[in-house]
Amino acid sequence: MANPTATEQSPRQESILRYSVLGSRRPSNYFWAVVVSIGGLGFFLAGLSSYLHVNLLPIGNPLDLVFIPQGIAIGFYGVAALLLATYLWLAIAWDIGGGFNEFNKETGFVRIFRWGFPGKHRQIEVSCPLSDVQAVKIVIKEGLNPKRALYLKIKGRGDIPLTRVGAPLPLAELETQGATIASFLGVPIEGL
Repeated sequence: MANPTATEQSPRQESILRYSVLGSRRPSNYFWAVVVSIGGLGFFLAGLSSYLHVNLLPIGNPLDLVFIPQGIAIGFYGVAALLLATYLWLAIAWDIGGGFNEFNKETGFVRIFRWGFPGKHRQIEVSCPLSDVQAVKIVIKEGLNPKRALYLKIKGRGDIPLTRVGAPLPLAELETQGATIASFLGVPIEGL
């Protein structure tokens, strides 16, 4: 649900703040899944071609490869890449890490929801009363491995992450989202 502007908000919308969290359906994951799939298929077919002595590839000539050791090695790399591609496509299909953060004044609860891997605990949900929220914490670490994240500081619990895993959010978006949540909940911001 998009956050409506102040002129469009009804009383119900003013009491609920909800942010979507992007999971594994990021453009970079689609890119790498396609690249690894194509590369893995190419390597697998090259190894298979060297074994069967039939060219299965539209480009190149894998018939010049000796099956032992070159064909086996290339075939092994192809199988490994295809297994990795399968994992990437399944993670995209299952939208691992996707979900939402909902702050609801009507019910008086914060609800953090994420999708996990299939199984008994596929739906990961954390809920706590709004009164237990102590602060919104912003963590910014620049350098080789930058980190920009929002956390909810809860009484009696550890900090609960609100932002996606992976590519850090732009600084302006992080600060705006943190300020909006803190203002909505009436709690301070830590870390700035």
